[in-house]
Amino acid sequence: MKETSSVNNIFQLDGRVPLGKAIPFGIQHILAMFVANLTPITIIAGAAQPSLSTTEIALLLQNAMLVAGIATLIQLYPVWKVGSRLPIVMGVSFTFVTVLSTVAAQYGYGAVVGAVIVGGIFEGTIGLFAKYWRKIISPIVAASVVTAIGYSLFTVGARSFGGGYADDFGSAENLFLGTITLITCLVWNSRAQGYAKQLSVLVGLIVGYIAAVIIGKVDLSAIMSGGLFSLPRFMPFVPELNLGAIFSVCIIFLVSAAETIGDTSALAAGGLHRDITDNEIAGSLACDGYASTISGLMGCPPVTSFSQNVGLIAMTGVVNRFTLATGAGCMILAGLLPPVANFFASLPESVLGGCTIMLFGTILTSGIQMLAKCEFTQRNITIAALSLSIGIGFTSSSEIGLWRIFPEIVQSVFSANVVAVVFVVSIILNLVLPKNMDIEKDVQ
Repeated sequence: MKETSSVNNIFQLDGRVPLGKAIPFGIQHILAMFVANLTPITIIAGAAQPSLSTTEIALLLQNAMLVAGIATLIQLYPVWKVGSRLPIVMGVSFTFVTVLSTVAAQYGYGAVVGAVIVGGIFEGTIGLFAKYWRKIISPIVAASVVTAIGYSLFTVGARSFGGGYADDFGSAENLFLGTITLITCLVWNSRAQGYAKQLSVLVGLIVGYIAAVIIGKVDLSAIMSGGLFSLPRFMPFVPELNLGAIFSVCIIFLVSAAETIGDTSALAAGGLHRDITDNEIAGSLACDGYASTISGLMGCPPVTSFSQNVGLIAMTGVVNRFTLATGAGCMILAGLLPPVANFFASLPESVLGGCTIMLFGTILTSGIQMLAKCEFTQRNITIAALSLSIGIGFTSSSEIGLWRIFPEIVQSVFSANVVAVVFVVSIILNLVLPKNMDIEKDVQ
């Protein structure tokens, strides 16, 4: 029987959606992560010694868009066992910024590329065997990690709202753009009818972008720079295998794997209203790793699932794979057509922040819902309470001195990473605490 195309399929994992309806939702997902997909590269490249030229950085940004689109397609439509078949959007990970900036400064950008290639193979391979170690990631561990992810993103949303890392952070113009974008999202979400209601983020971004153009926050002349078409360059940097760099990056890949498990668990719970399966965990981690190896071959940092898009799915309920594939296609086009890439990249950070503030909140609420689903037994309460209190408390900027006696590698992994600390503490507690901690009350 021929598959019917219906706009109602946007709320189903499978099924065709009319292209004219699918593209706006796909673009909405891309706009929600576009700036965040490019920012890590500029930070890491800026730390490299010797420093990278503007031309080299532009090439890496182009390659990053292409890799993100390809990795997203693999997640949506798996190749062998690589890919989860879930509506996951992939992009360059922020998790690796600290360690890769250090590697770039100490050993050069070639060592960054080599470590990413090897580390990606490491994560992808252990991901394929997830069913053998998946049991240690119990529902309460996953719920705690998702809650930590939501919490950790609040400052990211606030930073974007104020204008990102620009010199005019917190300026009246940035706060105005963030506010008008947020208000537009809220009004559209409360007033629109039917499937159009789910486009609140896209509408907010459009209104915010127009407002940014009007007040002069967007340089329209830069959109046509770089020509009309440009092929990506394979292996723009020669990989260098530095054992210290590889070891450090592989540790962070484990942290990234924990975040991916949390993201996919939140996506299944908030978007598909069910638990994640072992095969989906294995496929998502395998794609995370092997796609990162491809990213390394293109000179870029690792890629991973984007929490922004998990929040967007939880808010809109749009989980259709074909719809998200149209967004992945736009990313690939952006990697081939500089004007498209420049248009997306010109989106002001404060406009993005007006949307992500709300998206990140939905991730936290998804974590709370997962905690409630685990049931509030004494054992679960202990695991969640202790892991979150240690994770949040020990990684607060005011208390970062708690880590000063530890080796530099430990500090780089845990001192400012609430997700990593929550993951490790919850895993340890889940392994050592007795299975039944509830106090049996005497029947009077």
